[in-house]
Amino acid sequence: MNPTSPTSNTTPTPAVELKSSFLQDMHARGMIHQSSDLKELDAHLTSGVRKAYAGFDPTADSLTIGNLVTVMALARFQIHGHQPIALMGGGTGLIGDPSGKSAERTLMTEETVRSNVESIQRSLDNVWKAAHAKAESKGIKPQPLTTVNNIDWLKGLSYLDALRNIGKHFSVNQMIVRDSVKDRLNNREQGISYTEFSYMILQAYDYKHLHNNEAVTLQMGGSDQWGNILSGLDLIHRRSSVEEIVRSATVLMLQSTIQKDVCISDEMIKKSRQLSALGDRLANGHQSAFGLTWPLVTKADGGKFGKTESGAVWLSPKRTSPYAYYQFWLNAADADVERFLKVFTFIDVEEIVALMQRHAANPGAREAQRTLAQHATDILHGFTERQKAEQAAQALFAGDIVSLPIETLRDALAAAPTTQHPRAQLEGEGVALIDLLPQTSLCKSKTEARTFLTDGSISVNGTKATLADRLTPTNLLGNELIALRRGKKNWHVTRWS
Repeated sequence: MNPTSPTSNTTPTPAVELKSSFLQDMHARGMIHQSSDLKELDAHLTSGVRKAYAGFDPTADSLTIGNLVTVMALARFQIHGHQPIALMGGGTGLIGDPSGKSAERTLMTEETVRSNVESIQRSLDNVWKAAHAKAESKGIKPQPLTTVNNIDWLKGLSYLDALRNIGKHFSVNQMIVRDSVKDRLNNREQGISYTEFSYMILQAYDYKHLHNNEAVTLQMGGSDQWGNILSGLDLIHRRSSVEEIVRSATVLMLQSTIQKDVCISDEMIKKSRQLSALGDRLANGHQSAFGLTWPLVTKADGGKFGKTESGAVWLSPKRTSPYAYYQFWLNAADADVERFLKVFTFIDVEEIVALMQRHAANPGAREAQRTLAQHATDILHGFTERQKAEQAAQALFAGDIVSLPIETLRDALAAAPTTQHPRAQLEGEGVALIDLLPQTSLCKSKTEARTFLTDGSISVNGTKATLADRLTPTNLLGNELIALRRGKKNWHVTRWS
């Protein structure tokens, strides 16, 4: 097979013996789905330090854990000695990827997209640090991770240039059979605009630009991005021969000019050096271009991955607190935990296998879930925030919440039912607990409240309450809330304003 052929090769089990440590690791983790040519990619990755990129769509100020699959793949590329490039779609984000969307996106302003890109970059800093540390622990000198923004090259691309130099290489016949387009075309109520239809052209140009200017030879992404990756590969292959001819002609022209001692401009020298550098890369193996995808992560029970009762799980602590993030992984089902450990942690596969053997022998201990929650939270939020999350979880379980910082307490009780109450009720003798309880989710009537208080089922801020108890300002935590609990798990937060 031609090493640059964009023919799909779905590889749940590689047909070739992999030598690249990166591909070996990805395969062991179940993270190889499609590749343009796995055998040639393997040889390419074992013959030198290579560059790979994956893109992120800044439609919000944070990515979700669905995007974390891609983040972790880039990090793994770095751990195995190669150089990852994270592409922020500051330009394509103004258009919107139609993949997986049943309706047209609402176009965002440049300011919003720029702000989202900056926020996303900040939230991923800990992941890159963790990958750097993991590489060093394996005795590998990690290559620096580079972040680029495609607005930097797309904003200067004129409409005529896009049509002449990019659009002419795309067949509309092929574009309309892509699932992301076909599904929308068949839905007459929604349809697809020319704007979103053009998205794949711009994304293909991203790969072409990075291939030419940064010597990037691999684009990675989820299986839903396979069509876009193939478009980039096709554009690279269609134009490479033309650029090589231009490079050779320019070098010859410059040599001839110098020999004749004719004055040449600085711009001519600059262009010649750029084209000569491109020729050097072509001669050094960078003419290759590959694509690699992984399966989309799903839950074993058919539920949507990354969704909770309170909504999506985000990577930004402003949207999903470290405590809630920790709890998401801690609550992973037994059927999912091994796969999640392989995808969302840097734990070596051999260690994961041993861990799962211990888990199988004693599933009630939930060692696998605790390990997953610890490592996943360490990677994204850092060790200190993970410790706080564990302390909050232990405090909630034991009912000892008074010692928790109010910020941690808010996070720990964020999912609990909440009611608002006038602060004036706490003044003087305060409010009788038996009168307050029917206003909460803990009981339905004063009679039920009396029963729970009599048998010691109710606690206030972790302390067992009695039938005679009244709440006053002294019960406020952080001068704002009082936490009530019935039994071991049923919490209710009362807020006083």
